[in-house]
Amino acid sequence: MKILHIISQSPDFTGSGKFILELIRQSAIKGHENYLVAGVQAEFEMPGSVIDPDHCLFVRFDGKDLDYPIPGMSDVMPYPSSVFSTLGQADHVAYQRVFEEKIRQAMDRFQPELLHTHHLWVVSALARTIAPGIPMVTTCHGTCLRQHYLCPDIGRQIKKDLQKIDQIIALSGDQRQTIVETLGVDPLKIHVISGGYNPSCFFYDPKAFHGVVELVYAGKLSSAKGVPWLLKSLEQIGDLPFRLHMAGSSTGREKERCLALARRLGSKVVYHGPLSHAGLGALMRSAHIFILPSFYEGLPLVLMEALACGCRIITTALPGAKEIFGTDHAFMIKMIDLPKLKTIDTPHAKDMVNLESLLARTVKQGIEDILTTAEPDRVFVDSVTSQFTWEKIFLRIETVYTRVCR
Repeated sequence: MKILHIISQSPDFTGSGKFILELIRQSAIKGHENYLVAGVQAEFEMPGSVIDPDHCLFVRFDGKDLDYPIPGMSDVMPYPSSVFSTLGQADHVAYQRVFEEKIRQAMDRFQPELLHTHHLWVVSALARTIAPGIPMVTTCHGTCLRQHYLCPDIGRQIKKDLQKIDQIIALSGDQRQTIVETLGVDPLKIHVISGGYNPSCFFYDPKAFHGVVELVYAGKLSSAKGVPWLLKSLEQIGDLPFRLHMAGSSTGREKERCLALARRLGSKVVYHGPLSHAGLGALMRSAHIFILPSFYEGLPLVLMEALACGCRIITTALPGAKEIFGTDHAFMIKMIDLPKLKTIDTPHAKDMVNLESLLARTVKQGIEDILTTAEPDRVFVDSVTSQFTWEKIFLRIETVYTRVCR
């Protein structure tokens, strides 16, 4: 099958970027022919090991095709970015014009039999209008639903086109319900298929313990991801034997705030910057606990990657995480219930003191657990992660391709 993959932001740097690269990789293994349209930074180059550069067309931002940085699905991205809610009308028009040009070029050159787009947002709606007769699947990564909340005027303009998408992939049952409520999509068109992990990068090694409990956070350095909350919480238990490794990046004030809070903890925090998949896997294999204090996620693939490396998990009780891990998992998974949020990814200021104390207590308990038993529950790890290799996830996605193309 000839599949045209479309994503409005840069591959590899975010959860959806990792998703599309693994999707293309698995698709090629299964004998499909792939072509990619993506929004990228001005000097971005696609690794040839993933897809032939001749099978890519890019919308380049930062002064190339468009003058401004890439508008991200999240308002804080791991690279310089714009915010959809602050773009002017002329910028929106230019954005749609350039993406339309690239998609039409890809259609002419590649003659796809199937479109697989990412995010239920502007570019997916645009692709549906450009190619109404070609079967189309769209994966929702959750952050696009956040944009419908933040930019309701844009959402209303594209809603009818999004409703015309043939099949939609949601990452969790909770997300599926939100899609129905937000867009009025027929629920029979929505398939719940989570993301996966690459077992060649993320796998278990025995956990050494040398007197310090190694903690890891990986993701964007932002308030929505809960990084300031985590760092302030760790100040409350600074006498315990831990070291936090932070992997990832962002830009601007959010990044500077996170790094300033990290510096207050001195040698107890090591900042690694953005890491490759192999580098992140190596870091996770040497760690005991992975912490994701996020206030909003679709289905964070990083939790599965960390668990596959034998990390115990401390995370907020995100719907997708609860769906995968269930409730009986105290030895390996600790979940923190959140209060009602002020906005979709921001807590009320009045709740922060209690939240910091709650996270501090939870991490303290996790550290004490490691001091007692450093090795993970391998039976639990294998029972959960074995279902979520990318090979198995793609088999499920392929059934959606078959459904839409028959």
